[in-house]
Amino acid sequence: MTDYIPMTREGYNRKRAEIARLEEEEMPIILEKIAAARGEGDLSENAEYHAQREAQGLLQARINKLRSDLARATIVDPSKLPTDRVAFGATVVVRDLDLDDQEEFTLVGAGDEDYDAGKYLITSPIGQGLLGKQVGDKVEIPVPRGVLKYEILDIRFVER
Repeated sequence: MTDYIPMTREGYNRKRAEIARLEEEEMPIILEKIAAARGEGDLSENAEYHAQREAQGLLQARINKLRSDLARATIVDPSKLPTDRVAFGATVVVRDLDLDDQEEFTLVGAGDEDYDAGKYLITSPIGQGLLGKQVGDKVEIPVPRGVLKYEILDIRFVER
């Protein structure tokens, strides 16, 4: 596992806001439901009580994960990174060598990922496979379903 998690200041702030929302809004609701279910009597056969305790555990696990991410966060300033190579914050246009199809990936930090929109974590296999490469480079990236083969066509940076 990576010792640090690169992220933008905005991504860091989003995670902090999510922790606050979960602790201040979601957790009190669950605690109220647990108290109400506890008041219904025998806990050994009280499905609502057990469901709310499970929900509490899942919510606490999410909070713990977010806190762990923040504790290992490294705030990255994309303006200080090289522009001639794939780096944090880069949008990379590649040609899939197997399908002869173009794809576009933006390499982002934790809290900013959106795979449907093409925003991939820099720590993902695709992010790590593209990192440091230049236009014209051909890469092979091992992923769970096999090996992706790309040629880098363009590297762009927004807000530099």
